[in-house]
Amino acid sequence: MDICASCGGPLPVRAGRRGRSSVYCSAACRQKAYRERQDGGGGLEELIESVGRQADALVPRPASALYAGVTELSASVARLRRIARLAQETAEQSVTETGVTEIPGPDSPDSVTDSPVTETDEPPAAGPPFDETGFAALTEAHRREIRAHCYRMTGSYDDAEDLVQETFLRAWRARDGYQGRAGVRTWLYRIATNACLDFQRRTARRPQAYEPLPGMDHGPGEPPARITWLQPCPDDELPDSAAQARETVELVLLAALQHLPARQRAALVLRDLLGLTAAETAKALGTSVASVNSALQRARPALREQLPASRTNWTAAPATEAQRAALRRYMTAAERLDFDAMTELLAEDVTLTMPPNPFWFTGRDALLAFLRPSLDPASPLFLGHWRHLPARANGQLAAGGYVRRPGTNVYRAQVLDVLRFDAEDRIAEITSFEPHLFAAFGLPLRL
Repeated sequence: MDICASCGGPLPVRAGRRGRSSVYCSAACRQKAYRERQDGGGGLEELIESVGRQADALVPRPASALYAGVTELSASVARLRRIARLAQETAEQSVTETGVTEIPGPDSPDSVTDSPVTETDEPPAAGPPFDETGFAALTEAHRREIRAHCYRMTGSYDDAEDLVQETFLRAWRARDGYQGRAGVRTWLYRIATNACLDFQRRTARRPQAYEPLPGMDHGPGEPPARITWLQPCPDDELPDSAAQARETVELVLLAALQHLPARQRAALVLRDLLGLTAAETAKALGTSVASVNSALQRARPALREQLPASRTNWTAAPATEAQRAALRRYMTAAERLDFDAMTELLAEDVTLTMPPNPFWFTGRDALLAFLRPSLDPASPLFLGHWRHLPARANGQLAAGGYVRRPGTNVYRAQVLDVLRFDAEDRIAEITSFEPHLFAAFGLPLRL
């Protein structure tokens, strides 16, 4: 009897059916297996075997089966490649451990940690020391969570990517203090938090208010906070949890977190967003439980002051069908240069910002007055014709915009718009980002 590769149960009978046999008994088991491949299920040997099975199972037809198979195989190969790359980097690190490295360690002058990261959160399990490949496979299983943590701490996708690598290299240097899987997740969170705190000290970034630009009508509202380093994160690269993907990385929350001092931000993220205990949070920060509670008492009201008036916490609802329809109308209105349709979609107090650029607008009239010349074919400022592809960023609906400039026949990546809706499903906020992260969202640079 054929059994499910995920749960071990019997596969459904395929009497009279032709084509490739399924290896899962249900869609739930298929999704579970996919998540395990994404987030670290099984060891390195199992992953290599899985890549072979997925490659052998590819069939050219129908197209949907080929696409699904290649998607799963690509995810597994990408994870295997990351493990190999990290193993190579840690091997190179081993060669230079007695010398000076370019990445600040926990005991470097730039470090703000009060205790070495070689302490473990639980007694290390018995077992042989890590080799480079075994260590890479172990840490890769936690990459998504650690990246999301670094992203919450910094608000920058690029910085989070760099800090994940720094975290894993710091962990490699501290591996003698940890030789098993017991508490490895919290151990890595501690190292990542300290890496982020050191990064905050080196950069000393603080949100600023947008300044009025000469000759530009910004609208009647107060200038919003200008966070030049704010970047979006693809939903596909967030931890596989709807709560984490939507509620704890929404752009409005990410922006609000940037106003908190670094250690208050770390305490709030670890305690309230990740759910660590007060004792675990204190250990991660190298401080006392009383200090953590004090930091939280200051951080929570400060965070609420930065959230929109309609939001008193970081609970966000999933996108509704009405909002998805609004996104489609938004893309169509831009492509048809339909200002009346665009007007109906925007809330009266809509806000537009364009990190890291200095442009900002509050209010529908000011926003449309800014857009009109670039969308009017009769205007000397006409930018060109638009096309859009839907996307998901930070648990929010988004659209990748492409422009075909006059005299050309290619649509080139121009902007990624991330949308926030009000209670009436109108667009309340547009955060527009430059197109250098299109590849991370699976969006092409040209159409």
